[in-house]
Amino acid sequence: MAASVPSRTLFPAPPRHIKGRGAELKTLARTVLATAPARLALVGAGGSGKSLLAAALAHRIAKRFPGGIHWFRVGAWDFRTLTEMLALRFGTPRDRHALVPGIRRYLAAGGDRLLVLDNHEDDHAMARFLDALSGTPASFVITARRCLLAGVLVYPVTAPLITSGKSAFPRVSTLTRVLRWNPLALDIADAIVASRAASVDELAIFLDAHGIASVRVIDHEDDLPEVALLVAWAWKRLTPAARRMLGVLSHVEGDSVDVTSLAQLAGIRAPGDAAAAIRSLERWHLVQEPMRARYAVHAVVRHAVRKRTKVPPGRVFDHYVALLEAHPDRLMMEQTHLFAAMDHAHRIGNLDAMLRIERLLQQLEEEATR
Repeated sequence: MAASVPSRTLFPAPPRHIKGRGAELKTLARTVLATAPARLALVGAGGSGKSLLAAALAHRIAKRFPGGIHWFRVGAWDFRTLTEMLALRFGTPRDRHALVPGIRRYLAAGGDRLLVLDNHEDDHAMARFLDALSGTPASFVITARRCLLAGVLVYPVTAPLITSGKSAFPRVSTLTRVLRWNPLALDIADAIVASRAASVDELAIFLDAHGIASVRVIDHEDDLPEVALLVAWAWKRLTPAARRMLGVLSHVEGDSVDVTSLAQLAGIRAPGDAAAAIRSLERWHLVQEPMRARYAVHAVVRHAVRKRTKVPPGRVFDHYVALLEAHPDRLMMEQTHLFAAMDHAHRIGNLDAMLRIERLLQQLEEEATR
């Protein structure tokens, strides 16, 4: 399948602000370029800024990769899904025996490429994937909360300026220690104060009253009280439409969602209501906009919101499969939702759903060869 969209179309826009990371970016850029083809893992706790750092790094060194830069959300998907995702992006064969050789041939031609594999979770699948593509001129940057991979340079990512004791957000500097230097929590708190919805002192009182200083066992790396409490503060002040939109974004397994799909999945019919809901979520930095008019939530916000909401996975499956059946030209923008649909069908063991996905894949391949 021939890719009809420029290679950078699906890559997040360059971060407008990345505070306190200048020295790290220089070091990482030198490291990748000096060791290319490189395999680098940015590893750190939830909300530490790994994805933002990866995006900034890729844009900084993009000119050194004439074959283009590509962003893939990988999560816990298995080896087959990872390779099929690349095959669909690059237009190489999906046949089981030709899958890896086709990707290798593509990566070997057209100049060096940089692939960012965001939110990696499955070490076994990733080890097999990287080993299968070793020897090609492609460089890989991985982001992960933890990474147990040999043959990969691990770079620990911590909150910016924590070692110097400084604050990257002067407006809420007095909350820096309270929020444990977490850049995601500080960014949300800074946005709340900037909007004048609450003062720094009011937020401090709220956080203290709700046990921000308590020591407890967390469920996993995305279960961060410093973010969850700010989400709880905002939740009471959001409109029902904004809550439903945030809930959808927190349950969708694919990547960013366009406004039309977001409104439909959230059951919002009036365009004005959808626009107002998005504005309120943007105002407090509860959502991210990795590409124009497409929205996502950080994994830590996702975890906090999921505890409060329910979105049937079948609804998301039906929406995106129907969307691609009717508009196969949307494949490049909706690839991660297609793979999330595939994962859902296999996870629930629904033969009808699996056959529907296979028919869709055949349709997409036929459309690409016309």
